[in-house]
Amino acid sequence: MFELIRQHQMNIMLALCAVCAMMAVLLLLTRFLPEKRKRILILMEIIATLLLAFDRAAYLYRGDVTRTAYVLVRLSNFMVFFLTSAVVWGFNLYLTDLLMEEGGLKTFPKRLKAAQTGALLGMVLAVIAHFTGLYYTFDEQNQYQRGPGFLLCYLVPVFISLIQYTVIREHKKKFRRLIYLSLVLYIFLPIAVGILQIFTYGISIVNMAMVLVSVSLYIFSYLDINDEVIRAHETEVRNLEKEQQSMKKLFEQTATAFVRAIEKKDEYSEGHSVRVAEYAREIAEESGKSKEDSEKAYYAGLLHDVGLIGIPDAVLEKTDVLNDAEYARVRQKPVLSGDILSSITEYPYLSRSVRYSCERYDGTGYPEGLSGQEIPETSRIIAVADAYDTMTSKKRFREPLSYQAVREEFVEQSGLQFDPAFSEIMIQIMDREHEKGENAEDMPVETEYICESYRERVSAGIPIEETVTKICFTSEVLDPDGAFSGPSVILFDSYDRHIHDNAKAIKACRYIEFAEIWPDGHYVSTNARNMEVSVSDEGEGESGGKQAVKYELLAGRFEDHLTLTMRSPSFIVRTVLALPDNSKASYLGITGENCRIRDIRVFETGERLKAGDIKRIVSPVSYTDRLESDLPNIQVDRPRLVSTEAVEVLGERRIDFHTQSLPSSNLIWHCPYVVLFDSPDGSVCEEGYREYALIKLNGECTGDESASQNHFTMKKLDSFPGWDVWKEQQRKGMECSVLLERKGNKVTLRTETLGIAIENTTILSDGKNRVFAALTGDQVALTDIRVR
Repeated sequence: MFELIRQHQMNIMLALCAVCAMMAVLLLLTRFLPEKRKRILILMEIIATLLLAFDRAAYLYRGDVTRTAYVLVRLSNFMVFFLTSAVVWGFNLYLTDLLMEEGGLKTFPKRLKAAQTGALLGMVLAVIAHFTGLYYTFDEQNQYQRGPGFLLCYLVPVFISLIQYTVIREHKKKFRRLIYLSLVLYIFLPIAVGILQIFTYGISIVNMAMVLVSVSLYIFSYLDINDEVIRAHETEVRNLEKEQQSMKKLFEQTATAFVRAIEKKDEYSEGHSVRVAEYAREIAEESGKSKEDSEKAYYAGLLHDVGLIGIPDAVLEKTDVLNDAEYARVRQKPVLSGDILSSITEYPYLSRSVRYSCERYDGTGYPEGLSGQEIPETSRIIAVADAYDTMTSKKRFREPLSYQAVREEFVEQSGLQFDPAFSEIMIQIMDREHEKGENAEDMPVETEYICESYRERVSAGIPIEETVTKICFTSEVLDPDGAFSGPSVILFDSYDRHIHDNAKAIKACRYIEFAEIWPDGHYVSTNARNMEVSVSDEGEGESGGKQAVKYELLAGRFEDHLTLTMRSPSFIVRTVLALPDNSKASYLGITGENCRIRDIRVFETGERLKAGDIKRIVSPVSYTDRLESDLPNIQVDRPRLVSTEAVEVLGERRIDFHTQSLPSSNLIWHCPYVVLFDSPDGSVCEEGYREYALIKLNGECTGDESASQNHFTMKKLDSFPGWDVWKEQQRKGMECSVLLERKGNKVTLRTETLGIAIENTTILSDGKNRVFAALTGDQVALTDIRVR
């Protein structure tokens, strides 16, 4: 490598001189550096240019004995040694400026003062050496020869550079990364090359290195400024984002305050707009919309009801049926909302989104009767969010609707009132929240309340399940002179776990009461299939005269029978009750008359009931007494309670069967399901079970996304009779066929049931896995199952 440098040394030096001079010119033109630092860097680039230019001249004229060459050789060598120390002096100025201006040092570091003195001393020694031959001499042929003090000319700059490095190291944190790197490079590259220079003669690699590091100072300064500009830009962007967030927060707070002021007109509407906004944002996010589009859905949802300000209070507060004129005023709400928001010209989407939020997907909405994709997307999202909150909120004329009732509304109205995609997302959100609720702690039960009149207050339903539950409470007499005082227990089923006594709530919550039992053994059986009650004397006499009586209940269930033991100081009442069928849930509510119920506590005993623990007083209700074919018949009383034997999907398979929803069924999804899965022994929900897809024949599909991807389509054919007829036909019974086909890692399912055409392609994550199919469902009997 040294030989290559030696051969092209003159050209390399010339090129480096040109580069260095160009850097000086660029520095002169640049504006991004402080003026003082720019002057120092220009000085350093000029020194480096002259250093290499004189070094090149020394090489060019050596050995030339003419008078001109004689002068130039001596001048050039003197300038080389003089400028070597000058380079160190210039670097010292640069380092001092960095520490004082950017590093924030108040005083000139003493070591840098010493370094500056040393550099000046080096320049003085260069002058002395020129006249004494300390560093170099010349022979008769005008050739340069090293002098006795040659090493001194290198040791002085090296020693000064090391002093400078100690200062750099001490104040490392004051330098940015690129600047620190350039300073270290400036110190140690010439030193490393200088060591090589001692052992090489005839090439000037040290001076070349010093020129290179001088150029690098400009380059690294430029790169550092670029980084600083980027950092400044990022800071500015962050500040702008903070400002934007502040403005957005201010807008949100202002809008929320405005909406709350409007909602004060109707106590049952308070909080509605904020909830709609949050649901709208969640739906948008679930559908894959960007953060910006999700925020648009939020703000449009927040302001969708501002038009209520233009509707008279008398109309909003009316509880009976609106007349034509009043209904026309209500229908103006989205138009009024759009007109009010049209003045917010910065966000034109607000006016457009709320104006069409009452349109229906099938085109029967208002104000313009738009349909399908003609309705703005945000409007379609708001329609779903608004409907959900309206149905799940308490109104002047009704209690909140149950999860089941709301879910069925979205299933029924998908493609009619609601965009099918957003309706499906809302159903998924509801299902997740419902599942969390079921897995969470039970609905809290009031610990104390007063029942002056009969059944004035009833506790929330306490679930009766296979694990025995213990309930303790105390009943106090309110009026000792009253005709009767005491508690009673109500056994019932309801979607919302509450007692209901009006027709609308009974229908919406599918409320059914089985029986009411008193502590003395009296009871009223309403919808139980059968009921046996036995009373034994506890031996403490009558408790009716006591002011406070403690009671203990033990309740449990197995299949369609439940047991209840009520213990009081006077009696033990043992009850066995047969439910209408196994599909019913069962809850226990505590109420009374002329009494205070207090200190209600609920415990899980850990005792799990099994077959034979409860006396069976009626025969099981079965709807599977039909022809049995390839697989045993099954009756699914509750969601996926049982499944058929599995059928491995190999190539093409067809499963034909007869389905009949149970008489108690009343929801759209009370129908057959097909589950695609894998497990070690081909059993559903056993250890090692992985579910790929669950397809409900009413047109729903779920699956484990970590194990598979499902591409599901459901179409309502012209033959679809409507959901009411569909449910009725399911209860009457009908034949169904499911076609399955596997090709590699894809399993395709096709079926059509009363105009509901379903096709689903399941793509397995691991195509080597087995795939089984099984039938299950909810409140349905599956019989005559044939596999081909």
